[in-house]
Order: sequence, then structure tokens, then C-alpha cells
Amino acid sequence: MSDSNKKILILGVGNILYTDEGFGVRIAEELDQKYQFSPNVDVLDGGTLGTRLIGPIMESDYLIIVDIVLNEGNPGDIFRLLGQDLEKACAFKNSMHQTDLLDTLAQCSLMGQVPDDVILYGIEPVNYKDMSAALSPELEAKMPEMMDIVLKEVEKAGGSYTLRSATNPATEKIYVPRDSSRNT
Repeated sequence: MSDSNKKILILGVGNILYTDEGFGVRIAEELDQKYQFSPNVDVLDGGTLGTRLIGPIMESDYLIIVDIVLNEGNPGDIFRLLGQDLEKACAFKNSMHQTDLLDTLAQCSLMGQVPDDVILYGIEPVNYKDMSAALSPELEAKMPEMMDIVLKEVEKAGGSYTLRSATNPATEKIYVPRDSSRNT
């Protein structure tokens, strides 16, 4: 299969109501709002859907997950995780969705349809316990860097993108906007 035929899924996961826990979802929202992707690329706010993500995951050839991870780094450190490292980083119990994501990937594997490539771009959180629709200032500042990293991964996988404009505006509405006023 040529790279341009690969079905690429950008999956942002997390809970936007718990500060940095929503980082992956916020990245997916920003990517969808700012860029139009080639037909072989889908951007999905996976929230805390867990096993409901089996269908979209099984339909993809190249899965790019964005989430927070506890990986013994400093707050704001970004990690590219594959295989066993991905499993270790996703296994922490303080998250509302991490173990669901591992279970979902395991179920896809049992059904024989796991993407050829699964990459997790994780960021070490500052705060994932307090209720707030705002990201911590440290993670808010890391959003452009993470978006650039994900866009490069999309290109590497055979996808493309263009900046949105008045002629190709975003069609999705963000229902719980980030409270960035808290970060000033």
C-alpha cells in the first residue's frame, strides 16, 4: 500500500474537564480548526470513549495518539512512545481513560486489526487532578510544538494538510472552549 493510501488517524484523548488531562483533545480540536487534511487523514476527539474507539482504530493503518503521560519526565516534556514504552506510559491508574485505551488497543489486536503503526505523543502534565477547562500555562505554551510534531508525523505517514481559510473553514464546533484567561 502506498503512503498516500494509508488511512491515518490522529486521536486526541483525555478529559477536558480536568486541566491537563484534556491536552490530547485540545490538540485534536486545534488541528481540526486550523488545518484541512488530505482525504486519508482523520482527526478525532476521542475524549474518554475507550472501547467506543475500536471502530475508528481498526479502520486506520497509522494511528497517532496525543495524550498526557506519566513518564518520569519534567512537566511539559514531550515523548514519542511505541510498543512497550507506550504500554508502560498508558498504564498509570490516575487517569480516567488510560487503561481504557490499552484495553481498546488490546481488543483491536485480538480481533486481528490493529494499525500497522501506533505512535503515542505524550506530554508530562503539570496538573491533571483539578477540575478546570483550562490547561496549565506550561502545557498551553507547548500546544504549538506538539501540533508541529503531529503534523510532521502526518507527512511522514503519507498525509498532507493546508491551513484553513475563509474558503475552507472548519465545520466542527468546540462546545467546551479552553479557559485561557486563567493562564494570564
